[in-house]
Amino acid sequence: MRIVMLMIVSLLMVGPVLADDVDPLLGLWATPADDDGGQGHVEITRKGDGYRGQLVWLAEPVYAPDDEKGMGGKAKVDRENPDPALRSRPTNGLVVLEGFVRSGTNKWTDGTIYDPNNGKTYRCKMQLKGERLKVRGYIGISLLGRTTMWTRVNR
Repeated sequence: MRIVMLMIVSLLMVGPVLADDVDPLLGLWATPADDDGGQGHVEITRKGDGYRGQLVWLAEPVYAPDDEKGMGGKAKVDRENPDPALRSRPTNGLVVLEGFVRSGTNKWTDGTIYDPNNGKTYRCKMQLKGERLKVRGYIGISLLGRTTMWTRVNR
């Protein structure tokens, strides 16, 4: 009986520790289909003390046949990147979120978001609202920016 009680107490102590290790930001997130580049999936992982997000799936992975830059039917690349050496890298696999730190309950700040549609990087903050992630990219101050809502993808 004593052993059973010790096991129960041990399990009760381990539960809260395991719950603290669950990070609600980690996982796969779908960007809205109405974004300029179409829907994609971003996988958010930890990197050191921060977080990063990598584009891992695109609903439209190739350019439309009537692409204005003559890339019709070819796999999408980072062609708007300001660095010419990076313009041929595939869009699928790009790191689009970097440098985020947790700044409160369900809030992450101090990161950047890269938009492969225009080749620009913006300051960014994120807030978890249930199974949706509010992503706000901005220039300078948060007031000058755009917000999109990402939805968790259950595997």
